[in-house]
Amino acid sequence: MRLKNIKGASDKIKLGKYYIDNPNIYKGAWNKLFKNNNPIYIEIGMGKGKFITEHALNNPNINYIGIEMYDSVILRAIERTNELELNNLYLIRMDARLIENIFDKEVNLIYLNFSDPWPKERHAKRRLTSPRFLDRYDNIFKDEEVIIMKTDNDSLFEYSMDTLMEHGYILSNVTRDLHKDKEGIITTEYEDKFVNKGKNINYLEARRKR
Repeated sequence: MRLKNIKGASDKIKLGKYYIDNPNIYKGAWNKLFKNNNPIYIEIGMGKGKFITEHALNNPNINYIGIEMYDSVILRAIERTNELELNNLYLIRMDARLIENIFDKEVNLIYLNFSDPWPKERHAKRRLTSPRFLDRYDNIFKDEEVIIMKTDNDSLFEYSMDTLMEHGYILSNVTRDLHKDKEGIITTEYEDKFVNKGKNINYLEARRKR
């Protein structure tokens, strides 16, 4: 899908109520910013923010951090959240490869929703469930490591099941057709489009003891 560039997005995002422009200064101290010791859930590649915003509204005792790489995309999430009153959500624009610069053993759960599948084998290391990324996650998780993944891409899903299990994760609630097997799902913008077209959604929960 072609990314539509929004003129001035890099400046506009800095006006967001919940946007953090210098997240590295909170490494190891995110709970101080949230002013509580509630669990921290992050979404890597949050897109326009529908999924993580609804979770934050529904779960006030969990702290959420949405991560997105592109200015023009995170701007939509900022516009969405600027209309709300929240004390458990912050948004970051960053490349996920730098995630160890932002967190230090303080994350409880990672959401990976409709990540770029990077289908060419030479790009496999860029997949968010590649061994290289799983090693990075080891350094940011607090206790038990929990990853929840959704994707429309069957090949990425099969690859991810393999890499997660090879890394020591135990998989549960695995389904190749989430919307057939589960109700009351909080969806992403991409997910809504796929479901309306009749595309199956793959889903898993992965847990690993530290």
